Amino acid sequence: MKKLSTSNRILLLLAVFTLIPSFFTPLWQISLWAPQYPEGLNMKIWIDHLSGNVDQINGVNHYIGMKHIGVEMFPEFTYLTYVMMGMIALGLLFFLVGRRWSLYAFFGLLNAFGIAILVDMYIWGYEYGHELDPKAAIKVEGMSYQPPLIGYKELLNFLAYSGPDTGSWILIGGVSMLGIAMFRDFREKKLLA
Repeated sequence: MKKLSTSNRILLLLAVFTLIPSFFTPLWQISLWAPQYPEGLNMKIWIDHLSGNVDQINGVNHYIGMKHIGVEMFPEFTYLTYVMMGMIALGLLFFLVGRRWSLYAFFGLLNAFGIAILVDMYIWGYEYGHELDPKAAIKVEGMSYQPPLIGYKELLNFLAYSGPDTGSWILIGGVSMLGIAMFRDFREKKLLA
């Protein structure tokens, strides 16, 4: 098994370090704007809690029959910290191994994790936006209120946005470093062939 070049091992180690800010920065954000909220309402999703205007968002959503947003809605908060610590430990192990396969394995692991999180968020958003209280004060026949997974969406008189926050952008930077290392590794392999 071919060893990684020193520069690619450094890129792998830097990518591992990009996981650490996920403990201290918000990973995702959901924002809402409406005529009555021109400054917007914002909810930040961290690795183990929520912050921002969660109470105001719950107040607005109550009228259309959406469930109360709370930490208890997200069982992921109970184990995501441990998953992230495990990925850091694996990343450090892959760095110590320093073989080509370890670079590709860590890249695959981070991408699989990212896809799993997006699928989980989509399912949560679908259930949250479709399972409405039939006794809600405001009912619009055939209307669902699923927030966008990524990007903007109009929901009645609200404009909703959902997307990565600081921690996720740092993680995306780490995955990009792995992509650069893989490109360099592929190029080195081609030159030696």
